[in-house]
Amino acid sequence: MSTAYQVIARKWRPQTFDDVVGQDHVVRTLKNAITRQRIAHAYLFVGPRGTGKTSTARIFAKALNCTDGPKADFDVNDPACISIAEGSHLDVIEIDGASNNGVDQVRDLRETVRYAPAQGKFKVYIIDEVHMLSAAAFNALLKTLEEPPAHVKFVFATTDPQKVLPTIVSRCQRFDLKPIPPDLIVERLKRIAVDEKIKVSDAALACIARLADGGMRDAQSIFDQMISFCGAEIGEPDVLDVYGLVAADRIAALAAALAAGDHKKLIAIVDECDAAGRDLVRLLIDLQALVQAALLDAIAQGGRSDKLGGLPMTTEQITRLLDGLREGEGSVKLGLAEKINFEVTLLKAVEASRARAIDSLIKELAALTDEAAAGSPDNEKKKG
Repeated sequence: MSTAYQVIARKWRPQTFDDVVGQDHVVRTLKNAITRQRIAHAYLFVGPRGTGKTSTARIFAKALNCTDGPKADFDVNDPACISIAEGSHLDVIEIDGASNNGVDQVRDLRETVRYAPAQGKFKVYIIDEVHMLSAAAFNALLKTLEEPPAHVKFVFATTDPQKVLPTIVSRCQRFDLKPIPPDLIVERLKRIAVDEKIKVSDAALACIARLADGGMRDAQSIFDQMISFCGAEIGEPDVLDVYGLVAADRIAALAAALAAGDHKKLIAIVDECDAAGRDLVRLLIDLQALVQAALLDAIAQGGRSDKLGGLPMTTEQITRLLDGLREGEGSVKLGLAEKINFEVTLLKAVEASRARAIDSLIKELAALTDEAAAGSPDNEKKKG
Protein backbone atom coordinates (compact mmCIF):
# COMPACT_ATOMS: atom_id res chain seq x y z
CA MET A 1 0.00 0.00 0.00
CA SER A 2 1.50 3.35 -1.07
CA THR A 3 1.88 6.12 1.48
CA ALA A 4 -0.19 9.28 1.02
CA TYR A 5 1.53 12.18 -0.75
CA GLN A 6 2.65 14.96 1.57
CA VAL A 7 2.98 18.51 0.25
CA ILE A 8 6.42 20.11 0.39
CA ALA A 9 5.35 22.74 2.94
CA ARG A 10 4.42 19.97 5.41
CA LYS A 11 7.23 17.58 4.51
CA TRP A 12 9.87 20.30 4.97
CA ARG A 13 8.33 21.97 8.02
CA PRO A 14 11.10 22.86 10.54
CA GLN A 15 11.50 20.13 13.18
CA THR A 16 14.36 21.60 15.25
CA PHE A 17 15.62 25.09 16.12
CA ASP A 18 18.40 24.69 13.53
CA ASP A 19 15.81 24.14 10.78
CA VAL A 20 14.17 27.54 11.34
CA VAL A 21 15.23 29.94 8.57
CA GLY A 22 15.68 33.70 8.91
CA GLN A 23 14.62 34.03 12.58
CA ASP A 24 18.01 33.77 14.31
CA HIS A 25 17.11 36.35 16.98
CA VAL A 26 14.08 34.30 18.09
CA VAL A 27 15.88 30.95 18.00
CA ARG A 28 18.86 32.26 19.97
CA THR A 29 16.68 33.77 22.71
CA LEU A 30 14.54 30.64 23.12
CA LYS A 31 17.58 28.32 23.19
CA ASN A 32 19.28 30.51 25.80
CA ALA A 33 16.08 30.63 27.91
CA ILE A 34 15.93 26.81 27.91
CA THR A 35 19.65 26.36 28.62
CA ARG A 36 19.60 28.87 31.51
CA GLN A 37 16.25 27.63 32.87
CA ARG A 38 14.67 31.07 32.42
CA ILE A 39 11.50 29.86 30.72
CA ALA A 40 8.63 32.38 30.85
CA HIS A 41 5.03 31.29 31.29
CA ALA A 42 3.71 33.03 28.14
CA TYR A 43 5.12 33.89 24.72
CA LEU A 44 3.65 35.86 21.84
CA PHE A 45 4.95 35.19 18.31
CA VAL A 46 4.09 37.97 15.85
CA GLY A 47 4.77 38.00 12.14
CA PRO A 48 3.45 37.69 8.58
CA ARG A 49 2.04 34.39 7.32
CA GLY A 50 4.46 31.57 6.59
CA THR A 51 7.39 32.93 8.59
CA GLY A 52 7.49 30.12 11.17
CA LYS A 53 5.33 31.19 14.11
CA THR A 54 3.45 27.92 14.69
CA SER A 55 6.46 25.80 13.68
CA THR A 56 8.66 27.60 16.23
CA ALA A 57 5.95 27.13 18.88
CA ARG A 58 5.92 23.36 18.22
CA ILE A 59 9.71 23.17 18.32
CA PHE A 60 9.66 25.05 21.64
CA ALA A 61 7.08 22.53 22.95
CA LYS A 62 9.39 19.67 21.89
CA ALA A 63 12.32 21.28 23.71
CA LEU A 64 10.22 21.56 26.89
CA ASN A 65 8.69 18.07 26.81
CA CYS A 66 11.42 15.93 25.25
CA THR A 67 12.89 13.02 27.22
CA ASP A 68 15.25 14.35 29.94
CA GLY A 69 14.20 17.90 28.98
CA PRO A 70 13.92 20.76 28.86
CA LYS A 71 16.82 20.91 26.40
CA ALA A 72 17.35 22.92 23.23
CA ASP A 73 19.29 20.22 21.33
CA PHE A 74 16.66 17.47 21.58
CA ASP A 75 16.59 14.37 19.38
CA VAL A 76 13.91 14.57 16.64
CA ASN A 77 13.49 10.77 16.87
CA ASP A 78 12.59 10.96 20.56
CA PRO A 79 9.09 9.39 20.90
CA ALA A 80 7.83 12.49 22.77
CA CYS A 81 9.04 14.78 19.94
CA ILE A 82 7.51 12.54 17.29
CA SER A 83 4.12 12.60 19.05
CA ILE A 84 4.27 16.41 19.30
CA ALA A 85 5.10 16.65 15.58
CA GLU A 86 2.16 14.35 14.79
CA GLY A 87 -0.18 16.30 17.09
CA SER A 88 -0.90 13.33 19.36
CA HIS A 89 0.95 14.42 22.52
CA LEU A 90 -1.46 14.74 25.45
CA ASP A 91 0.29 17.75 26.99
CA VAL A 92 0.74 19.89 23.87
CA ILE A 93 -2.66 21.34 23.03
CA GLU A 94 -3.04 23.34 19.81
CA ILE A 95 -6.06 25.62 19.63
CA ASP A 96 -7.25 27.55 16.58
CA GLY A 97 -8.20 31.00 17.83
CA ALA A 98 -10.43 31.62 14.81
CA SER A 99 -12.80 28.72 15.48
CA ASN A 100 -12.45 28.54 19.29
CA ASN A 101 -12.86 32.21 20.04
CA GLY A 102 -15.73 32.18 22.52
CA VAL A 103 -15.67 32.68 26.27
CA ASP A 104 -16.97 29.12 26.87
CA GLN A 105 -13.94 27.55 25.17
CA VAL A 106 -11.57 29.70 27.25
CA ARG A 107 -13.44 28.71 30.45
CA ASP A 108 -12.95 25.05 29.48
CA LEU A 109 -9.25 25.78 28.98
CA ARG A 110 -9.07 27.36 32.45
CA GLU A 111 -10.51 24.15 33.92
CA THR A 112 -8.01 21.85 32.18
CA VAL A 113 -5.04 24.09 33.06
CA ARG A 114 -5.26 23.00 36.70
CA TYR A 115 -4.57 19.33 35.94
CA ALA A 116 -0.96 18.07 36.01
CA PRO A 117 0.75 16.98 32.74
CA ALA A 118 0.02 13.40 31.67
CA GLN A 119 3.20 12.67 29.67
CA GLY A 120 5.74 15.47 29.82
CA LYS A 121 6.98 18.07 32.27
CA PHE A 122 4.76 20.90 31.00
CA LYS A 123 1.32 21.45 29.56
CA VAL A 124 1.90 23.67 26.52
CA TYR A 125 -1.06 25.55 25.03
CA ILE A 126 -0.41 26.83 21.50
CA ILE A 127 -3.15 29.27 20.45
CA ASP A 128 -2.88 30.18 16.76
CA GLU A 129 -4.44 33.41 15.40
CA VAL A 130 -4.96 34.56 18.98
CA HIS A 131 -6.20 37.97 17.78
CA MET A 132 -9.45 36.26 16.72
CA LEU A 133 -10.49 35.67 20.33
CA SER A 134 -13.45 37.76 21.46
CA ALA A 135 -13.02 40.49 24.10
CA ALA A 136 -14.88 38.31 26.64
CA ALA A 137 -12.58 35.37 25.87
CA PHE A 138 -9.49 37.58 26.32
CA ASN A 139 -10.79 38.78 29.69
CA ALA A 140 -11.54 35.21 30.78
CA LEU A 141 -7.93 34.29 29.93
CA LEU A 142 -6.33 37.20 31.80
CA LYS A 143 -6.27 35.78 35.33
CA THR A 144 -4.96 32.39 34.20
CA LEU A 145 -2.30 34.10 32.11
CA GLU A 146 -1.21 36.31 35.01
CA GLU A 147 -0.82 33.51 37.56
CA PRO A 148 -0.69 30.17 35.73
CA PRO A 149 0.33 26.94 37.48
CA ALA A 150 4.08 26.18 37.27
CA HIS A 151 3.48 23.29 34.87
CA VAL A 152 1.67 25.42 32.23
CA LYS A 153 3.19 27.38 29.32
CA PHE A 154 1.26 29.47 26.79
CA VAL A 155 2.46 30.21 23.26
CA PHE A 156 0.33 32.62 21.22
CA ALA A 157 0.75 33.25 17.49
CA THR A 158 -0.77 36.11 15.51
CA THR A 159 -0.47 37.95 12.21
CA ASP A 160 -2.28 41.00 13.65
CA PRO A 161 -0.86 42.05 17.04
CA GLN A 162 -2.86 45.32 17.05
CA LYS A 163 -6.01 43.32 17.78
CA VAL A 164 -4.54 41.54 20.81
CA LEU A 165 -5.48 43.24 24.09
CA PRO A 166 -2.56 45.23 25.60
CA THR A 167 -3.27 43.49 28.92
CA ILE A 168 -2.53 40.14 27.21
CA VAL A 169 0.59 41.43 25.43
CA SER A 170 2.01 42.86 28.68
CA ARG A 171 1.87 39.39 30.26
CA CYS A 172 3.85 37.76 27.42
CA GLN A 173 7.37 37.80 26.08
CA ARG A 174 6.90 39.12 22.54
CA PHE A 175 8.92 37.89 19.56
CA ASP A 176 8.59 39.55 16.16
CA LEU A 177 9.30 37.16 13.31
CA LYS A 178 10.51 38.97 10.20
CA PRO A 179 9.75 38.31 6.53
CA ILE A 180 12.41 35.87 5.33
CA PRO A 181 14.98 37.41 2.92
CA PRO A 182 14.77 36.11 -0.69
CA ASP A 183 18.33 34.73 -0.64
CA LEU A 184 17.51 32.49 2.35
CA ILE A 185 14.31 31.30 0.64
CA VAL A 186 16.31 30.45 -2.50
CA GLU A 187 18.90 28.60 -0.41
CA ARG A 188 16.23 26.44 1.27
CA LEU A 189 14.45 25.75 -2.06
CA LYS A 190 17.75 24.59 -3.56
CA ARG A 191 18.08 22.04 -0.76
CA ILE A 192 14.52 20.85 -1.35
CA ALA A 193 15.14 20.62 -5.12
CA VAL A 194 18.21 18.41 -4.60
CA ASP A 195 16.30 16.12 -2.22
CA GLU A 196 13.25 15.93 -4.51
CA LYS A 197 15.49 15.44 -7.59
CA ILE A 198 14.13 18.54 -9.33
CA LYS A 199 16.25 20.55 -11.76
CA VAL A 200 15.43 24.24 -11.32
CA SER A 201 17.25 27.35 -12.57
CA ASP A 202 18.49 30.09 -10.24
CA ALA A 203 16.34 32.62 -12.11
CA ALA A 204 13.23 30.49 -11.50
CA LEU A 205 14.03 30.23 -7.78
CA ALA A 206 14.55 34.01 -7.63
CA CYS A 207 11.07 34.47 -9.19
CA ILE A 208 9.50 32.11 -6.65
CA ALA A 209 11.21 33.95 -3.77
CA ARG A 210 9.95 37.27 -5.18
CA LEU A 211 6.40 35.92 -5.34
CA ALA A 212 6.54 34.57 -1.78
CA ASP A 213 6.93 38.06 -0.21
CA GLY A 214 9.05 36.78 2.68
CA GLY A 215 6.93 33.71 3.48
CA MET A 216 8.72 30.35 3.40
CA ARG A 217 5.46 28.39 3.36
CA ASP A 218 4.21 30.41 0.36
CA ALA A 219 7.51 29.77 -1.45
CA GLN A 220 7.27 26.03 -0.82
CA SER A 221 3.65 25.92 -1.98
CA ILE A 222 4.53 27.80 -5.18
CA PHE A 223 7.47 25.44 -5.74
CA ASP A 224 5.14 22.46 -5.24
CA GLN A 225 2.72 23.87 -7.81
CA MET A 226 5.54 24.44 -10.31
CA ILE A 227 6.65 20.80 -9.93
CA SER A 228 3.08 19.72 -10.72
CA PHE A 229 3.06 22.00 -13.77
CA CYS A 230 6.56 21.33 -15.17
CA GLY A 231 7.66 18.00 -13.80
CA ALA A 232 11.34 17.47 -12.96
CA GLU A 233 12.69 20.57 -14.74
CA ILE A 234 11.64 24.17 -13.98
CA GLY A 235 12.85 27.27 -15.82
CA GLU A 236 12.21 30.99 -15.32
CA PRO A 237 9.73 31.27 -18.25
CA ASP A 238 7.56 28.58 -16.63
CA VAL A 239 7.20 30.57 -13.39
CA LEU A 240 6.60 33.80 -15.33
CA ASP A 241 3.85 32.18 -17.40
CA VAL A 242 2.04 30.44 -14.53
CA TYR A 243 2.00 33.47 -12.21
CA GLY A 244 1.94 36.32 -14.74
CA LEU A 245 5.24 37.77 -13.57
CA VAL A 246 7.45 40.08 -15.63
CA ALA A 247 11.10 39.08 -16.11
CA ALA A 248 13.66 41.00 -14.05
CA ASP A 249 15.32 42.50 -17.16
CA ARG A 250 11.99 43.92 -18.39
CA ILE A 251 11.31 45.47 -14.97
CA ALA A 252 14.78 47.04 -15.14
CA ALA A 253 14.03 48.34 -18.65
CA LEU A 254 10.75 49.87 -17.46
CA ALA A 255 12.55 51.51 -14.52
CA ALA A 256 15.16 52.93 -16.93
CA ALA A 257 12.38 54.36 -19.14
CA LEU A 258 10.82 55.97 -16.04
CA ALA A 259 14.14 57.51 -15.00
CA ALA A 260 14.83 58.81 -18.51
CA GLY A 261 11.28 60.10 -18.96
CA ASP A 262 11.00 58.08 -22.19
CA HIS A 263 7.20 58.00 -22.58
CA LYS A 264 7.27 56.11 -25.87
CA LYS A 265 9.41 53.24 -24.55
CA LEU A 266 7.44 53.17 -21.30
CA ILE A 267 4.11 52.67 -23.13
CA ALA A 268 5.69 50.07 -25.46
CA ILE A 269 6.87 47.94 -22.50
CA VAL A 270 3.45 48.16 -20.82
CA ASP A 271 1.77 47.11 -24.09
CA GLU A 272 4.15 44.17 -24.39
CA CYS A 273 3.51 43.03 -20.79
CA ASP A 274 -0.26 43.40 -21.15
CA ALA A 275 -0.32 41.47 -24.43
CA ALA A 276 1.61 38.63 -22.75
CA GLY A 277 -1.03 38.49 -19.99
CA ARG A 278 1.27 39.70 -17.24
CA ASP A 279 -0.03 40.84 -13.84
CA LEU A 280 0.25 44.65 -13.90
CA VAL A 281 -0.41 44.98 -10.15
CA ARG A 282 2.49 42.63 -9.45
CA LEU A 283 4.62 44.56 -11.97
CA LEU A 284 3.90 47.80 -10.10
CA ILE A 285 4.94 46.19 -6.79
CA ASP A 286 8.17 44.85 -8.34
CA LEU A 287 8.87 48.24 -9.92
CA GLN A 288 8.45 49.94 -6.54
CA ALA A 289 10.95 47.49 -5.00
CA LEU A 290 13.50 48.38 -7.69
CA VAL A 291 13.02 52.13 -7.22
CA GLN A 292 13.24 51.71 -3.44
CA ALA A 293 16.57 49.89 -3.86
CA ALA A 294 17.81 52.86 -5.95
CA LEU A 295 16.63 55.28 -3.25
CA LEU A 296 18.60 53.42 -0.57
CA ASP A 297 21.63 53.40 -2.89
CA ALA A 298 21.31 57.19 -3.41
CA ILE A 299 21.24 57.74 0.35
CA ALA A 300 24.30 55.51 0.80
CA GLN A 301 26.16 57.28 -2.07
CA GLY A 302 25.58 60.76 -0.63
CA GLY A 303 22.60 61.92 -2.67
CA ARG A 304 22.79 60.32 -6.14
CA SER A 305 22.28 56.90 -7.71
CA ASP A 306 22.63 55.47 -11.23
CA LYS A 307 20.81 52.21 -10.42
CA LEU A 308 17.86 53.09 -12.66
CA GLY A 309 19.27 52.51 -16.13
CA GLY A 310 22.60 54.24 -15.51
CA LEU A 311 21.07 57.72 -15.44
CA PRO A 312 22.18 59.61 -12.28
CA MET A 313 19.20 60.71 -10.18
CA THR A 314 19.10 62.69 -6.94
CA THR A 315 17.54 61.38 -3.74
CA GLU A 316 14.73 63.92 -4.18
CA GLN A 317 13.95 62.75 -7.73
CA ILE A 318 13.86 59.06 -6.75
CA THR A 319 11.72 59.84 -3.70
CA ARG A 320 9.20 61.68 -5.87
CA LEU A 321 9.23 58.84 -8.40
CA LEU A 322 8.54 56.25 -5.71
CA ASP A 323 5.85 58.47 -4.19
CA GLY A 324 4.11 58.74 -7.57
CA LEU A 325 4.13 54.95 -8.01
CA ARG A 326 2.73 54.39 -4.52
CA GLU A 327 -0.02 56.98 -4.97
CA GLY A 328 -1.35 55.17 -8.02
CA GLU A 329 -1.30 51.70 -6.45
CA GLY A 330 -4.91 51.84 -5.26
CA SER A 331 -6.32 52.80 -8.68
CA VAL A 332 -4.36 50.01 -10.44
CA LYS A 333 -5.52 47.40 -7.88
CA LEU A 334 -9.15 48.45 -7.61
CA GLY A 335 -9.89 50.39 -10.80
CA LEU A 336 -11.85 48.90 -13.70
CA ALA A 337 -9.40 49.92 -16.44
CA GLU A 338 -6.23 48.35 -15.01
CA LYS A 339 -3.93 49.01 -17.98
CA ILE A 340 -5.01 52.65 -18.39
CA ASN A 341 -4.63 53.31 -14.66
CA PHE A 342 -1.20 51.67 -14.71
CA GLU A 343 -0.02 53.83 -17.64
CA VAL A 344 -1.37 57.00 -16.00
CA THR A 345 0.38 56.08 -12.74
CA LEU A 346 3.71 55.66 -14.55
CA LEU A 347 3.35 58.92 -16.48
CA LYS A 348 2.40 60.83 -13.33
CA ALA A 349 5.39 59.33 -11.51
CA VAL A 350 7.70 60.53 -14.33
CA GLU A 351 6.31 64.06 -14.08
CA ALA A 352 6.56 64.01 -10.28
CA SER A 353 10.24 62.98 -10.45
CA ARG A 354 10.97 65.89 -12.79
CA ALA A 355 9.20 68.47 -10.63
CA ARG A 356 11.26 70.44 -8.17
CA ALA A 357 10.38 70.99 -4.55
CA ILE A 358 9.46 74.66 -3.81
CA ASP A 359 11.74 74.86 -0.77
CA SER A 360 14.79 73.61 -2.73
CA LEU A 361 14.09 76.14 -5.51
CA ILE A 362 13.85 78.96 -2.96
CA LYS A 363 17.20 77.89 -1.45
CA GLU A 364 18.86 77.85 -4.89
CA LEU A 365 17.39 81.28 -5.78
CA ALA A 366 18.54 82.68 -2.44
CA ALA A 367 22.04 81.31 -3.04
CA LEU A 368 22.16 82.85 -6.55
CA THR A 369 20.91 86.20 -5.18
CA ASP A 370 23.61 86.20 -2.50
CA GLU A 371 26.29 85.42 -5.09
CA ALA A 372 25.01 88.20 -7.36
CA ALA A 373 24.93 90.66 -4.47
CA ALA A 374 28.45 89.71 -3.44
CA GLY A 375 29.76 90.40 -6.97
CA SER A 376 27.82 93.64 -7.60
CA PRO A 377 29.72 96.98 -8.31
CA ASP A 378 28.31 98.64 -5.16
CA ASN A 379 29.63 95.80 -3.08
CA GLU A 380 33.05 96.08 -4.76
CA LYS A 381 33.15 99.85 -3.94
CA LYS A 382 32.39 99.12 -0.29
CA LYS A 383 35.27 96.65 -0.22
CA GLY A 384 37.53 99.26 -1.84
